[in-house]
Amino acid sequence: MKIISYNRIINPSFLLINHELPPNTFLRPRLISASAPSISSFNEKKKDLIMRLPCCFAMRAALSSSSLDSSSVKTDTYSGSRKEKRSSFYTHPSLLEMRNEKAANRERVYEFLRGIGIVPDELDGLELPMTVEVMRERVDFLHKLGLTIEDINNYPLILGCSVKKNMIPVLDYLGKLGVRKSTLTDFLRRYPQVLHASVVVDLAPVVKYLQGMDIKPNDIPRVVEKYPEVLGFKLEGTMSTSVAYLVGIGVARREIGGVLTRYPEILGMRVGRVIKPFVEYLEILGIPRLAVARLIEKHPHILGFGLKERVKPNITSLLQFNVRETALPSVIAQYPEILGMDLKAKLPIQQEFLSSVIESTPEDFGRVVEKMPQIISLSKAPVVKHVDFLKGCGFSSEQVREMVVGCPQVLALNLDIMKQSFEYFKTTMARPLEDLVAFPAFFTYGLESTIKPRHKRIAEKGLKCSLAWLLNCTDEKFNQRMSYDFIDMEEMEAGESSFDMNTLLEPRNDESASDYDDDYSEDDNL
Repeated sequence: MKIISYNRIINPSFLLINHELPPNTFLRPRLISASAPSISSFNEKKKDLIMRLPCCFAMRAALSSSSLDSSSVKTDTYSGSRKEKRSSFYTHPSLLEMRNEKAANRERVYEFLRGIGIVPDELDGLELPMTVEVMRERVDFLHKLGLTIEDINNYPLILGCSVKKNMIPVLDYLGKLGVRKSTLTDFLRRYPQVLHASVVVDLAPVVKYLQGMDIKPNDIPRVVEKYPEVLGFKLEGTMSTSVAYLVGIGVARREIGGVLTRYPEILGMRVGRVIKPFVEYLEILGIPRLAVARLIEKHPHILGFGLKERVKPNITSLLQFNVRETALPSVIAQYPEILGMDLKAKLPIQQEFLSSVIESTPEDFGRVVEKMPQIISLSKAPVVKHVDFLKGCGFSSEQVREMVVGCPQVLALNLDIMKQSFEYFKTTMARPLEDLVAFPAFFTYGLESTIKPRHKRIAEKGLKCSLAWLLNCTDEKFNQRMSYDFIDMEEMEAGESSFDMNTLLEPRNDESASDYDDDYSEDDNL
């Protein structure tokens, strides 16, 4: 007979209890002889085994009971340890605790900012550094860029820019572009939002667009420095429509690059609100659309004069000071800057001053402005010197007044050249002063290039003519006159020339208006 031992698994503790019977319990069957003594001996041993088996099972039961008690204790102990471990896992901060800690950190950052004079009211909801040390690093970096506490308060959202992730990449790109260090501080003051921009997504596409507008690569930094806000524009928005409109009214496509380089603010102007009303108003005043386009090519900044705030009030002021409505196109074409001045303040002062110097009337002042609108900006000292020179030449006060009204340019010419011309007029030409009173524009012609050669030719032919007939014509026309057998009296009475609007409508020459002589050093790049 063979009795096999067994293993028992006690609950989840996986504790294995292995009970074995005593060695003498296991009896191997074996072959025995059939002799009686052997059988008798076997029977006795069998009887003894049967008597001992209950004892063995009793012992096993007792041991099993003991093992169960022991394993239950161990199981409880294990369960307790798991509970302890589980409770230790939940000792991490709760969501509420984390929020409170974040609020506390943010308040400490706010206290730091208040302590250095920065008002953090607009920073609520903006992702900020969790420590004062990181925020101090950002503020110090902005100080190194030249920005003051006042600058930061003007745009506190700049504190949301990371030094490494935002500021340094943008500054590196601007430096490679050619933006100068000397202009960087003003650049950031005008457009601090650039530090939030992505170089690849935001900045590089705008630069590429500007290059596509025929702005020279060397002029791109100048454009960005003059108008940093351009880096924030969308390509399909205002920039494209403003350029398209200018080309549509007659601005030459090859001139667009020069126009934008000199006045890049055009890229941010709304066509319907700014450019178109301005162009149409000048047309109403009598300036042809193509002439307006030429004015914009040469003076693109005039588009920045506020139409309602400045231009229309200035036109009203000119009319009030005796400038004739028919002369307004000529005034604007000669001196477009007049549209952006504070004429309401300037005109009364200049009128009173001119009246005190040459005893002019209000009507005289209107004629002077029509012929030379720059008189509004002329300072007093040069005017007085020129008037004294004319009086020193022998002209009376009335004659001086008549000369100034007839040709206001005599108040702004180079005095040394005027002296040379007058000396030639007096000694070589030997004409009376009344000829200069009738044609004061004599002083505006070149002595060597025009006056001397023409006077020599009429002297050789023995002709007598007015200064106007002699000078107020082109070289071609003068050559034709020299072929005449007599002088036409109508031409003899021709007066000085006035501004011709058609000069703005003449075909352009081949030279591009995009070439500039502005001083621009690339040695100071970022």
